[in-house]
Amino acid sequence: DKFVGVEAKKLFEDAQVLLKRIVDEKLLTAKAVFGFWPANSVGDDIELRVESEKSEVKSTQATAEQTNNLVTIHTLRQQAEKGKDEPYYALSDFIAPKETGIKDYFGGFAVTTGHGCDELAAEFEKDHDDYNSIMTKALADRLAEAFAEKLHEMVRKDYWGYANEEELDKESLIKEKYQGIRPAPGYPACPDHTEKGTLWELLDAENKIGLIITESFAMYPTAAVSGFYFGHPEARYFGLGKINKDQVEDYAIRKGMDLETAERWLSPNLGY
Repeated sequence: DKFVGVEAKKLFEDAQVLLKRIVDEKLLTAKAVFGFWPANSVGDDIELRVESEKSEVKSTQATAEQTNNLVTIHTLRQQAEKGKDEPYYALSDFIAPKETGIKDYFGGFAVTTGHGCDELAAEFEKDHDDYNSIMTKALADRLAEAFAEKLHEMVRKDYWGYANEEELDKESLIKEKYQGIRPAPGYPACPDHTEKGTLWELLDAENKIGLIITESFAMYPTAAVSGFYFGHPEARYFGLGKINKDQVEDYAIRKGMDLETAERWLSPNLGY
């Protein structure tokens, strides 16, 4: 469609102009916080050993079961029927089991490029320029995604360093040919948004980078990305799919949450 092609080209060119202004005038600020903790899996949970200064870690839903300096990330396991020999994944599978004695690690991160976004959008709105107001928010969102991708590369090659010899071209990066994953609470592999509360406490994200989470675990500024880091060579993204009541009941007990609340947070995944 020639018309759509022309409009798409104009949109791209307009975005480049605004992006240049944002960069030249430093109108948006990018901030990130991330961390790594010694970790082992215990069933479908991941136990993190956190330094004493962080031993007060807790989550909004009391999901961080805390014994001395242990903080627990709770994961869920696929239950929908699969073909023979196909594994039923949980994110805890990508962390060494406690009984092996292997010292493993788990990471978490939060990034935002939204500081300054509301102010710039308001400036355009004051001039009745809704087009550039919307463009500002869209660019901030794309910059947050790009920042999360760049930080993940730096983590793999430098900060965690488990893939320090990684050399990938742009196409390979886009196709996620690298080792490791960064799933986010609220997304297919870990659909329970409340795990974000534990992540926020671990990272101290509100104090460190001014990134807050609401009661419904939405992030503000909204141009933000957060999640977990797994470095295992076999780590992969997957969708949890539908789960049965037995697992939801077990999950609620593990999290110290009543069943009704657990079902509310997991409602799209309930298979009963």
